[in-house]
Amino acid sequence: MTAPSLRSFADTPWVRIAVILVITATSFGLVPGTALAADEGDAPAAEPEHPSIDNARAQTRDWSERLARAVDSWFGTMPFEEGGKVSRGLLGLSVFHRQDQGTDVDLRFSARFRLPNFEKSAYLFVGRDNPRVTVRDTPESSARQRQVLLSRPEDRSFLGGLGGVLGDDFSFRIGASAHLQPFAQLRWDKPWVLAAGHALALRETLFWSRDDRFGSTTALSYEHALQVPWTLRWQGAATITQETRNTEWSSTLGTYRDFGAQRLLSLELLFGGTGTQGTGVGMSDRGVVAKWQQPLYKDWLVGELAVGQFWLRPDAQSPRGRAWALGYSLRMQL
Repeated sequence: MTAPSLRSFADTPWVRIAVILVITATSFGLVPGTALAADEGDAPAAEPEHPSIDNARAQTRDWSERLARAVDSWFGTMPFEEGGKVSRGLLGLSVFHRQDQGTDVDLRFSARFRLPNFEKSAYLFVGRDNPRVTVRDTPESSARQRQVLLSRPEDRSFLGGLGGVLGDDFSFRIGASAHLQPFAQLRWDKPWVLAAGHALALRETLFWSRDDRFGSTTALSYEHALQVPWTLRWQGAATITQETRNTEWSSTLGTYRDFGAQRLLSLELLFGGTGTQGTGVGMSDRGVVAKWQQPLYKDWLVGELAVGQFWLRPDAQSPRGRAWALGYSLRMQL
């Protein structure tokens, strides 16, 4: 996010809440479960309470529910308590610095509303995210990879619309991004358990937007449970659109060590490129990134620290560049 766009959102309530989260978490060094008992046989000390963080989460969730109630009231008089809920709520703030690109601050919000006065199989979604990633239905890990590798300024804006399910494997979303730019998606999602410890998932999304016209995103992932608690995971994604006729692809191969209680250590190899004719470079981007994730307060405020090294080559005439990177993010689940 650029400095002007960041200032334009500085007066919104959820931006102030995110800033409070960062200041509070860094000031108190909140890491649950690390307090040492006075003696070896004593129970761990109770986790301290921090009302400012609890209030920030409560205010964000209250704002989301009030929005859901207001929208639901447009369609009928049934009380919101009779089936209404806000789910998949997420408020995230991340700071990422790359040696050759400077520092980027990113703020993200998303939530899904289930409205009792609306059809039971449908939902409304609202958030602030990258419309390009949302419309193309790029997997989250691949979207973050593209942002990290290419270090593009990812434009964030508000978007929302209607979503629903069609049978067991199909779902759809119809909505609009900033400046009332419409989009539509039809997604087919199918997981398979190949054998004990082996899982495969395929997702195909057909989409339309004014910028891309028709396009599709194919995402394939494979996960293998190694000796507990290690996991090996691979994910690849490719997007092609009618407007550019180029294929944007990315691939991630990572190993993950689960320490329990949302504590996760990972090492990922990142690869990506664009099937643009004339570049002479099949793999324009590659990198390696190590990450540590753990709760900072209770089980709904999670922090992640990332350290990486990246090598980029936009075309055959350019030497492959090299840059280190450091990032930190906070995610508050509503």
